[in-house]
Parts: sequence; C-alpha cells; structure tokens
Amino acid sequence: MNHPYGLAIPDVQSGADERRIAIDRVGIKSIRHPMRIAGKGGGIQHTIGVFNMHVQLPPERKGTHMSRFVEILNGRDREISIASFEAILREMVGRLEAESGGMQISFPYFITKAAPVSGVPSLLDYNVSFVGEIVQGLYRFTMKVLVPVTSLCPCSREISIYGAHNQRSHVTVTVRTPALVWIEDLVRICEENASCELYGILKRADEKYVTEKAYDNAKFVEDIVRDIAVILNTDERIEAYTIEAENFESIHNHSAYALIERDKIKG
Repeated sequence: MNHPYGLAIPDVQSGADERRIAIDRVGIKSIRHPMRIAGKGGGIQHTIGVFNMHVQLPPERKGTHMSRFVEILNGRDREISIASFEAILREMVGRLEAESGGMQISFPYFITKAAPVSGVPSLLDYNVSFVGEIVQGLYRFTMKVLVPVTSLCPCSREISIYGAHNQRSHVTVTVRTPALVWIEDLVRICEENASCELYGILKRADEKYVTEKAYDNAKFVEDIVRDIAVILNTDERIEAYTIEAENFESIHNHSAYALIERDKIKG
C-alpha cells in the first residue's frame, strides 16, 4: 500500500503466521447501525441494530482487515434491511477472502397492541436477533425472538383455597428457516401459549380480564415449551428450533426454566 506522501506502509494483517493455527471467528462486535424492518402488516419499522460480524481465518494468515467490516456496513444503504442480509454476508466473506463467516444483528422490535377489553392501543417491545452464516458457499438464516409473558403456577392454584402465584416470564424461540417467517408470527405463538400475554397499557377492566385469564390458563414452564413445540413441529417453513421458557418466580429467589431443541432435518 502506498502512503499519500510516497512512503510505503506495510500490510501487517496480510502477512504470514508461523504458528499455523486457524481461528474459527475473528471480526468486530457491538457496532450500531440503522436498520429497516418490514412488518407483517406492510409497514416499515426503523430501528437500530447491534451488529457482530466475523469470518474464519486460515492458519497461514496473521490477521484480518477489521476496517473492512465497517466499510461493508457503511457501503450499503444508510439502513440495512433483512432483504440485504445475505448479500452483505456474501460481500463480507468475499472481501475478506474467507471460506466462511457470520453476522448477528440484535434489535428492539415494536408491535402495537390493543388492550383486551378497552381496546386502548400501546406499543410493546420485543428483543429480536437475526443470525446469518455462510459456510462453504451455503447460506443459513436463524431468527430469535424473546417474548415477555405472564405465567401462573398450576400447583399453586390447585393447592390454595384462593389465589395463585404468578410472574412475568420470558419465552425465547429460535428458528432456522429458509423461508419467510414474520416476527409477529413467532410473537403470537409465544403469547398464545403462555398463561396470558402482556400489554403496554391496561385499564381496570383490562386488568381484571388478564388476571382472570391467567388464572384460568395456568401453565408450568414445561407446559409452555411443549405447547409451542407442537405448533413448530407442524410448520414446514421451520427446519430447526430451540424453545426456552424462564419464569422469574414471585415466591422463590430463583427462576424456573425449560428448553426443547429439535432439528427437524436430522430427525
């Protein structure tokens, strides 16, 4: 590389490495960049994504060119969209002369929800991650959605003369899919299989409704993950999935947790 003043500047990263040890992942983490996400209803949501980008480094090369990751992001439109996700990955692997690489984007996604009785609208945010990989030229995409819900303990309800303990819970679904799966679809599946869903705003009539609904729909973490698995098993768009449920217990100083992981391709 030639310096603007005529001095030669060595390219250290492209040099040879005598240790001859390959590095599985090398790149950058936690860089923020604007994103543009298409919603199921046809609208566009603008948000900020936190990007992690990496490539595989062969044993003979000393290092990778970190600045190229940032250049790839900034060389696109001002906002990254899911439609450009695969193209960005392929450009990244090509420019960094790697055989494989990956990118993860985490961002908040907002859905407008109407309260169950009053109909008052409010926004609720969900943590979403897109993960893409290029391995030997093949592209693979995974989406992860964390959905806050309410759970109510069946045992507590059964043994108590009145009342039952409930808590806010997190249901996390990660799916590998070659097809389009809407964020809203995964959110809906999680909310419908909890004791009750959450809302940003509740009036008194709404609060009565959600309290009674949770009581009538008591579920352990085991129930939540199994009920969601039944649905994902029949969804032909989904190749593999991981379902997690964590109840932040209201009468214990620990959480209750359950996980189901399946690869439908491997069987």
